[in-house]
Amino acid sequence: MVPNINPNSRGRKRPRRGRKPLFDPAIFEERFRTIERLFAWDDKFRRLLHRFDRLSKLYYTFKTLAYTINLGHYCRG
Repeated sequence: MVPNINPNSRGRKRPRRGRKPLFDPAIFEERFRTIERLFAWDDKFRRLLHRFDRLSKLYYTFKTLAYTINLGHYCRG
């Protein structure tokens, strides 16, 4: 796995020394649309966010249910 980090100059006049970080805007956009959006959808489900369940089986069942609900939203557009 190769990290995809957007360089931030932070007001520097000269670039930082060393190897340049790899950055591809297409990969960044794809990752943001899929992974980061999935984490945001997880936050909608309070039960999953705070993990009240003591049994891991029950937690993973609710996680699967949340992903199934979110999959419907993702497939629509």
